[in-house]
Amino acid sequence: GGTVIGSARCKAFTTRAGRLRAARNLVEHSITNLCVIGGDGSLTGADIFRSEWAGLLEELVRDGQISEEVAKKNCRLNIVGLVGSIDNDFCGTDMTIGTDSALHRIMEVIDAITTTAQSHQRTFVLEVMGRHCGYLALVSGLASGADWLFIPESPPEDGWEDLMCERLGE
Repeated sequence: GGTVIGSARCKAFTTRAGRLRAARNLVEHSITNLCVIGGDGSLTGADIFRSEWAGLLEELVRDGQISEEVAKKNCRLNIVGLVGSIDNDFCGTDMTIGTDSALHRIMEVIDAITTTAQSHQRTFVLEVMGRHCGYLALVSGLASGADWLFIPESPPEDGWEDLMCERLGE
């Protein structure tokens, strides 16, 4: 799991100073096209970066870090955003990048746990990723025949603990 290129969230980019440094790095390498693959944080950061681009270039010129000519040459930043999130919670997409591979990995783990649970006559609890979206839990729970499932979209009713203990007792 994870990203092939080793990228991750960057705290510095959440600050104007961090975005200014990123702008300078892009300008130094004449990069004016970005493809951002990520979730809410990455795409929000890309949108902020896009909206600040002209101001970042002005600041770099004012601070003497780049010339007006270089700023003019790099005045346009093109960004394409692709939703890369295992949560599968982006409206208008059938399945976001990462969801299918995450589901495949979950099902592999469930298959391995199921045989262990059956041979030892034990109950196992499995937690899957999915911040505010229960898609992975719901689909893997349905596919594996889970006895109990919790998802954020449908919180359990009062007294669920007693119902679950009764079911486990059976």
